[in-house]
Amino acid sequence: MVPTIIYCYDAYCGWCYGFSPVIRKMEVQYQDSIGFEVLSGGMILPEEPRHIGIMAEHLRNTCKAVEAHTGIKFGEDYLWHINNPDQSDWFPNSEKPAIALCVIRDEHPRLAVSFASALQYALHFEGRDLCDDEAYRHLLDDYQIPAELFYKKLHSPEYREKAYYEFALCKQLKVTGFPAVYLRVSERKLYALANGYTDYATLTSRLENVLKESGISNNAQ
Repeated sequence: MVPTIIYCYDAYCGWCYGFSPVIRKMEVQYQDSIGFEVLSGGMILPEEPRHIGIMAEHLRNTCKAVEAHTGIKFGEDYLWHINNPDQSDWFPNSEKPAIALCVIRDEHPRLAVSFASALQYALHFEGRDLCDDEAYRHLLDDYQIPAELFYKKLHSPEYREKAYYEFALCKQLKVTGFPAVYLRVSERKLYALANGYTDYATLTSRLENVLKESGISNNAQ
C-alpha cells in the first residue's frame, strides 16, 4: 500500500489558506513516493443561512493572526466583506466548495490539492463568493472540465452525498481544527502529523520520522 497524506481542510478556513503553500510544496516534494488526498471538513454548515456579519469580528482577528504567523496576505476584495459586513451579501456555507472539490477530484484525482488551494485563493484573495456558482467558472479551463459537466455534477444529489461523506470522515478522524494532516501507512495504521497550522520544516520532519519508524523508504529528493 502506498503511504498517503490525508489533508483535512475547509475552503472557508483562513488558517488553511495560510497553510496552502505548505501542503502544495509538500506535494511537489513527495508526489513520487506518497499519495495525497484532500477531505473537506464542513466547517460552516448552518441549518439556516447565517450572514457574514455574525462572524465578521472573528474573521478580522483571524486574518491578522494568519498574516502575522504565515506571511500570506488576504486580498482587499475579501477584506471588504469582513470590514463592511453591513454592506455584504455573503452567507458563508462550506457545502458548495466541498461538492466542487468532489467533482474535480473525480475527474482529475491528482489535482485535488491544487484545486483546494485555488478555491481558497478565489475566496480569501480575490473575494469570490463560494456560495455563488459563478465563483468557479474561471477555474474550469485550468482544471480541464467542461462547464456543462461541472455544473451538472455541482447540483447533483450524488456529489452532495459525496461531500457529506467527507464531512463524516473528518469527524471519524476526530479532526478538532483545520488544517489537519494525517499519514496513512496501512489500512489500520494512521499517524497524525498536524492539527492546526504547521510550518513546512516541522511537518516534513514529522513525516520523515513516521516513514522511518514504519520502515518505509522515501525517494523524495
